[in-house]
Amino acid sequence: MTAQDPFAAFKAVQKEAWSLFTPMEVFTTPTAARLVGFAGVAAGQRLLDVGCGTGVVAITAARRGAKVRGLDLSPVLIERAREHAQLLNLDVDFKDGDAESLPYGDNEFDVVLSQFGHMFAPRPDVAIGEMLRVLKPGGTIAFSTWPPHLYVGRMFALIGRHLPPPEGVASPVLWGDPKIVAERLAGKTKDLSFEMDMMTPSALSPQHFRRTMEATIGPLIKLVAQYKDEPDKLKSFRAEFEALISEYFDAGHNVMRQQFLMSKARKV
Repeated sequence: MTAQDPFAAFKAVQKEAWSLFTPMEVFTTPTAARLVGFAGVAAGQRLLDVGCGTGVVAITAARRGAKVRGLDLSPVLIERAREHAQLLNLDVDFKDGDAESLPYGDNEFDVVLSQFGHMFAPRPDVAIGEMLRVLKPGGTIAFSTWPPHLYVGRMFALIGRHLPPPEGVASPVLWGDPKIVAERLAGKTKDLSFEMDMMTPSALSPQHFRRTMEATIGPLIKLVAQYKDEPDKLKSFRAEFEALISEYFDAGHNVMRQQFLMSKARKV
């Protein structure tokens, strides 16, 4: 981020709010393996994990023998990622930074991945431009995102009705629409393909899951804080949120059913 970044304040809020995301790595670890497999990561490849969070994708790729770097806006999550790497004696270069201004050279990586990360950058064209800039021609870009018409996409839409983003900030869930992905990658990539998969976080009830989400998901943390002195508004939001969760809660197995989209292409 620089002083000229029009979204510097927005990113500062994101950096603080997402610092509490660590407990969710229990759920994102299995899906990390699916993304790494979907991308066809192989030993010896130079790989960048954008919006790496606690490093679950980066660590999974490094275990395959890839030469990995990871970047995230939150220094707290980067520290957790370093702990994971140290536990396995893996040499992974993690640093805090901005997906819209990647601190790497042109054509530096064979693979660029992002699991539910780059989608939160406020300017999709800037973020994807940076990810493709550091990817070598013929290299693979792949990412996991949330479709707008399913649970997580609808959750972010609900949050947005109560807490509208700053003007100019694109909705993150548009990255979950294959048509939008195709438009954003048009002319820059080839061999675009998609695959749907499922995350199944455990939960005792919609109420329990709502509580977990409010404690770990950045925009929800901010929204609950905004309503701390307005109990009626908070109660109304929670009723809406729990009704949404209930549509995807599998009471017979104590899990949520959260479908996500994986996209993959090669840089031209």
